[in-house]
Amino acid sequence: MLEKNVTLSLKGCVQGAAMCIPVSPGIIALGAAFGTVAVQKGLTFLETLMINSLVFAGASQFVAMEVYSDPLTWGALVAMVGVTGAVNMRMLLIGASLRPWLGRVPAHKTYPALFFLTDLNWLLALSEYNKGTRDWGIYLGSGLFTWAVWSLSVVPGYFAGSLISDPKAFGLDVILPAFFAALLVPLWKGKRQTVSWLIAGGVATVTWMLVGGYWSIFTGAIAGAVAGAYLDD
Repeated sequence: MLEKNVTLSLKGCVQGAAMCIPVSPGIIALGAAFGTVAVQKGLTFLETLMINSLVFAGASQFVAMEVYSDPLTWGALVAMVGVTGAVNMRMLLIGASLRPWLGRVPAHKTYPALFFLTDLNWLLALSEYNKGTRDWGIYLGSGLFTWAVWSLSVVPGYFAGSLISDPKAFGLDVILPAFFAALLVPLWKGKRQTVSWLIAGGVATVTWMLVGGYWSIFTGAIAGAVAGAYLDD
């Protein structure tokens, strides 16, 4: 069922952006790390800015860089598109979950706004939606903030090189996972839902142990969605 009282306000956008501030060090660390990877792969500064801001895909960007070669061949290009699509397949499910909220928003506003969809602002928006918030500025503001911080953070990484190539050295790699884990708490609706969560986590863990890389994101999302469709209330 589509929501009827959907609004968009500057206050909501500011609130959404403010909610992302605690996790911004983790975003900056990952963005800077990508800048370092890009310069090591031989990308120019302009190319790095463009891929970081226009692709805006987080983990998939690192996966794509693992496949990237200079000079770029058609085979490598197809592989980059393939792995990026596979890792981001979860966005189909994430986007569908926003349908009840954004379904009544005009298409010329909704589709451009979906460019700023990430795991972070989706969790924030969904948490607020479950609390009764119908101002989708929460989603838009948090997405714009995340994109801006991510786009700018690549600059110091590109020029600083190996100095910030390893966020783990500063403990910044745990900020995003801890933030996501904290956001999951208010989304829990009962013991029955826990089963689908455990299935998603279990499948993702097994995939990571057997295959490695980022395939666990894809398999965990699919397994959790299928389990949720049959088990959740």
